[in-house]
Amino acid sequence: MAGEVDWSKPSNRIAGIALIIGFLLLSLSAFNPLLDMLAGTPLWVFRGACVAAIIYCVHVLFTPNAIVMLFLGFSAGVPILLIFGSLSAWLTEAGLKKSAVTYFSWAALGYSFKFVWAPLVDKLPIPLLTNWLGRRRAWMLISQLAVIGSILMMAFTDPIAGDTGLTMMAFAAVALGFSSATQDIVIDAYRIESAPADEQAMTSSTYIAGYRIGMIVASAGALLLATQLGSTKESYSYTAWMYTYAAMAAVMLVGVATTLLIQEPANHRNDTNKYRASDYLRFLAIFVVAVIAFIATFKLSSEIASNSKAYLKEALSNQHLAGFIVATVRLAAAAGVCALVAFGLVKAGAGNKQMITEAYVDPIRDFFSRYGMGLAVLLIALIGLYRVSDIVMGVIATVFYLDLGYTKPEIAAVSKFFGLIMTIAGGLMGGFLAVRFGVMRILFLGAVLSAITNLLFIVLAKSEPSIAMLVAVIGADNLSAGLASAAFIAFLSSLTNISFTAMQYAIFSSVMTLFPKILGGYSGSIAESIGYANFFTMTALLTLPVLVLIYIMRNKFNDKVTMKT
Repeated sequence: MAGEVDWSKPSNRIAGIALIIGFLLLSLSAFNPLLDMLAGTPLWVFRGACVAAIIYCVHVLFTPNAIVMLFLGFSAGVPILLIFGSLSAWLTEAGLKKSAVTYFSWAALGYSFKFVWAPLVDKLPIPLLTNWLGRRRAWMLISQLAVIGSILMMAFTDPIAGDTGLTMMAFAAVALGFSSATQDIVIDAYRIESAPADEQAMTSSTYIAGYRIGMIVASAGALLLATQLGSTKESYSYTAWMYTYAAMAAVMLVGVATTLLIQEPANHRNDTNKYRASDYLRFLAIFVVAVIAFIATFKLSSEIASNSKAYLKEALSNQHLAGFIVATVRLAAAAGVCALVAFGLVKAGAGNKQMITEAYVDPIRDFFSRYGMGLAVLLIALIGLYRVSDIVMGVIATVFYLDLGYTKPEIAAVSKFFGLIMTIAGGLMGGFLAVRFGVMRILFLGAVLSAITNLLFIVLAKSEPSIAMLVAVIGADNLSAGLASAAFIAFLSSLTNISFTAMQYAIFSSVMTLFPKILGGYSGSIAESIGYANFFTMTALLTLPVLVLIYIMRNKFNDKVTMKT
């Protein structure tokens, strides 16, 4: 297979061994014994050398497409924690709480509902840029520039300056969320279209690796830089955070440079000249009006929602359930009004009906026609359930470690740094294994390992606090999660049709996190009610339907990832 590494070459064997050693040393650099051995050597120098060695080994072992996805994955991984983790630290040091402004919750909508505007990315050409760079790279560049602009807007906004500082920060965070989600849409489409079928697993694994590295830079890197520049919880410095976020904006130039250097994928449908300019403008206008209708409905329903929540809270004696029901109904109502407005405008002739049908209806119709209603429903069930175990566990992880008696520095060293390194290693391992043994087998293996590692948390819960035990459990959990994620992304990529790449993959990725996020919101209440041991048993049992679904579908896919055109 073209995507498989030739281990008969001595250079590849040496690079493989060096890759394992590099990850091992980088992981161990979080713990005291190795730090003591490095006395006199700056830690950042040692870690930088490990990262450089790993990157060189990746260069030797992986195809050019996989290496490109390493850098694009890095670009995709930087923004998300600048909205949440690092921003929360900034606001805390400034003496504020993120909950002080409700607009911050909107920043996450971009990731959850990116399928709504994915057709724009598939359909709309960008003046001048599309002719110069091509459809995918034009959208990639414009989204990356929007990300940089949003980060700089955050950098030049002091959240405690006057009456508008926090509101401007919230607006910038929302802009970053939506521009980052747009970048994700384009990069996912580019990844699927640029690599042949037998390289999808490898490009998925390097994408995950790059994404996680970007997250490390935007979280640990940003926090360390802000501290070095003089901002702490006791002594807040806006200047320190301004320079930190400006540096993160500069880091995004890695993605911009990659976009300018790579080639436009040849394996996609090019219909940018199929419609007139007026058709594209009307399409965009309908989308904008529909979004305004959504926001207006959501905003105007706030008082009704507040009263309904109070009533249901008293009737159900459950604040969380009341909030969930009201939020779901409110969101559904806003989405319904949005859809009705768009439908009415199309019916009235405000847009090209054929174009809008191709953008929103044909991708869904294509999926069900290719797989049939029965198999399509099973696939949707698999997509919605596959990540539920580790996402639900991830929501409560930090609270669980604190309850067991571990300190925040211990959690940071083991869970955040060591855990992320293990996820990256697992992703690369998943790519190698999926190419060698087939995606469906590794999907099954990933689900089995997820169940086993969830059961390991029961052992951790019943043990006295031990760093060795924490390292073993978190290492196994994150390694298996990375392995499963690489195979799962390759599997999702195989389900897309090249004609509707952006829309279909955006739908798949939204379905992938929808049910886990809903259930994850109640993980704390569930764990409190039934205890940690029963909670982890429940998360392990959640993988059983996944195993059954993979077993049923194994013959249909024959362990092969094939792209549809």
